[in-house]
Amino acid sequence: MTLQKLSIIIPAYNEGNTIHLILDKIKEVNLVNDIQKEIIIVNDCSKDNTELAIATYQQTNPDLNIQYFKHEVNKGKGAALHTGISKATGEYLIIQDADLEYDPAEYNDLLKPVVSGFADVVYGSRFMGSNPHRILFFWHTIGNRWLTFASNMFSNLNLTDMETCYKLFNTQMIQGISLTEKRFGFEPEVTIKVSRIPKIRIYEVGISYYGRTYEEGKKIGWKDGVRAIFCILKYGLFKAR
Repeated sequence: MTLQKLSIIIPAYNEGNTIHLILDKIKEVNLVNDIQKEIIIVNDCSKDNTELAIATYQQTNPDLNIQYFKHEVNKGKGAALHTGISKATGEYLIIQDADLEYDPAEYNDLLKPVVSGFADVVYGSRFMGSNPHRILFFWHTIGNRWLTFASNMFSNLNLTDMETCYKLFNTQMIQGISLTEKRFGFEPEVTIKVSRIPKIRIYEVGISYYGRTYEEGKKIGWKDGVRAIFCILKYGLFKAR
């Protein structure tokens, strides 16, 4: 398959102060092989000025292919991703948070196994490689590693970072999977379901991580970790569809 366009899925909730910054970073990226960018932003009923910030950015950057969608009620990150995935028209798509924790300059690192003809799915791992990583929460890191370990047990993968934001998928493949988790349960659900696709080729590359504190806007909490455990059991042990 010739990769001509990459769809960049951005779920946004109360990111009015920073979304223009991540869009600037995406705009600056020159993708390998002149791959074009399709930016799909899904506003999950933000209560701040996210919608105005996006509209202003669209007006001042008409050369950037930005597709905007809005949920009229808050449904959760997973639901926003479902909407974004369904609208993607690129041969491959990548998930990008609206904050500044992940660096779009590394898109080409994730694309390399795809354009070389080796991968259908590429995960960006915060726990491998020598790229910069902000030092933050010990128990949050332990929780991520434990959830990845538990997910690997049921998916028979050897991922190092199941919970990473940066996931690159073959669009037709991911659109053919029934995804139901509306919040942060998206990560274990999509990982386990993707692992069951016959002859799927999954790769992992090291990425940097510029994590935020809760004061800076980080949204995931312990309840989301509990839900992730439930989802690993639901989709792994009981093979729920």
